Amino acid sequence: MRFIRALSAAVLLLGVAAGPAVAGPSPSASPSEDGGAPTEAGTSFRTATEIEQGQRATANGSAGDYLYWSFPADAGQRPTVRATVRLPESHAPQTWRIDVYDGLRRRQACQWGAENRTAAADAATLELACVLRTVRGWSEPWANDPLPGTYYVRLTAVRLPTSDLGVPVGAEVGVDSKDIGGAAAVDGSLAEPLVPGVAVSSGKDDGEDGEDRGAVLSAIEPEDGWSSGWWSDRWVWTGAGAVLAALAGIGGYALTRGSGRPTRVPPTA
Repeated sequence: MRFIRALSAAVLLLGVAAGPAVAGPSPSASPSEDGGAPTEAGTSFRTATEIEQGQRATANGSAGDYLYWSFPADAGQRPTVRATVRLPESHAPQTWRIDVYDGLRRRQACQWGAENRTAAADAATLELACVLRTVRGWSEPWANDPLPGTYYVRLTAVRLPTSDLGVPVGAEVGVDSKDIGGAAAVDGSLAEPLVPGVAVSSGKDDGEDGEDRGAVLSAIEPEDGWSSGWWSDRWVWTGAGAVLAALAGIGGYALTRGSGRPTRVPPTA
């Protein structure tokens, strides 16, 4: 019994000593485990903080830094990215910009929205917005259409006086999407969404060399899973059109067929 007690005490002390190392921050930013919105931003594409649609992520930084977040977008969605920059009490006029990149790190143009704005010297906050094009399930290789996968948001000051370099600023970023439906449906889909690590993971599944690559897939995805937009109102309109076409054919036949075979009149003598 004394040996068991001593062994238990040693294990307990070892766990306490190793606790802080295990609970240390992860090198790549990700959403908090308790489901709350993230409170920090990444500094590059690889360390972009993952956020879900509908969340409002916050971060503190310095003027001149690059702040990165990432979010998932599936086919048929039209994402809208909004950002709020909280400026210090005293500052010179500053110009801030928000850029959105797709899973291939191609910059996606905004359909509309104030993606680039200048804050006056007395402004306390600055509002930015970017409404992307509708995400397509498939595209030609030469096209720059937005595709399903991970999207990156970069917030930074593009024109900043030297006197304001390094001053503390705050940022708040949120993403919402509108489901466009069958109007954006296309005949085709990607084999895999464009998320970090998917190419290495696919190669490992196929038995290719690279079993120890340690690919880490993105931890975020749409609520209904990827390719959740396979069903749309396009199917409803197609079925309704087929029914109406059948009814029109039956009605046309009923109107044109007459009352039947004509009566044969015997010849007169």
